[in-house]
Amino acid sequence: MAGGIGSRFWPMSRTNYPKQFLDILNTGKTLIQATYDRFAAFIPAENIYVVTSNEYINIVKKQLPQLPLQNILGEPSRKNTAPCIAYISYKLNQLDPQASLIIAPSDHLILDPVAFNKVCFEALSFVGKHNALITLGIKPTYPNTGYGYIQYEQQAVSDNVFKVKTFTEKPNLELAKTFIASGEFLWNAGIFVWQVKNIIYAFEKYLPEMYDVFEAEKAHFNTVQEGPALQRIYPLCTNISIDFGIMEKADNVYVIPSSFGWSDLGSWNSAWENLEKDYMHNASGGGNVIVFDTHHCMIQTPENKLVVLQGMEDFIVVDTNDVLLICKREKEQDIKEYVAEVKRNKGDKFL
Repeated sequence: MAGGIGSRFWPMSRTNYPKQFLDILNTGKTLIQATYDRFAAFIPAENIYVVTSNEYINIVKKQLPQLPLQNILGEPSRKNTAPCIAYISYKLNQLDPQASLIIAPSDHLILDPVAFNKVCFEALSFVGKHNALITLGIKPTYPNTGYGYIQYEQQAVSDNVFKVKTFTEKPNLELAKTFIASGEFLWNAGIFVWQVKNIIYAFEKYLPEMYDVFEAEKAHFNTVQEGPALQRIYPLCTNISIDFGIMEKADNVYVIPSSFGWSDLGSWNSAWENLEKDYMHNASGGGNVIVFDTHHCMIQTPENKLVVLQGMEDFIVVDTNDVLLICKREKEQDIKEYVAEVKRNKGDKFL
């Protein structure tokens, strides 16, 4: 899934070039390139699909030239993850009703691809034998308030596969601490595994209006009529996530507790956590930064600009050609509000 706009990484992430197409961590690869390589290690290119916004198709083509062109799928509008997943599920179901599907965001960080591959194979094996919707849960290392949490039964139903009890959206700190102490909760990674026929059945049961819209057009998938069909489908779709629309309601949801060095890279703080830091705990994404008496800062600057900082602590400093953002790291969740305020006052020019 590569259609988001990454507004919490503004001003580096822009509407016309969002974070999945950026090298946020200075690895030499953009996030979508790293995600593709991770899956290409065990899935052939012809079985890898990217669902993105129509406006990003050319960027995906440029960044993933090894991907077959017909596997880059454009959505006519952003309607969250449920329509995106319905689209690819119906498309694959027309090709192979027995197909299994791994759904993953294009902009996450996974440091241990070997462990990730192992978990994927465990999940594929389980969904191949059961009518199950699997989500990958990350063993939490601290009470993060920016992630959703999954509570699961302590008795495994199969090797390393557990029944999900509840989903909880981003909790406050006290609740997150309680979750961690109980040992019954995992972070929700937003990575799913299932057979396409079973997720389509779940759409019929839990999102029947969306199911009806896709069902009416299914004969057009994988034909020249697919594009026009999507133009008819998407205006009729609710803007809803797969988590809220199906996963929190379904009674056949399972989780595999996992540890593969995961981060959703959802904010500048998560970038700071994963970047190399200097002896004053500053993480810098630019090569021309000099600091004095500056600690625990996330600094992202253009390579061609010298930036000198003095007397700053726990700040996010992001400088681009046309925008400078300076805010406290603890206020990073407010960046979406700053973006909305910029839009109100300055229009779309700086977005």
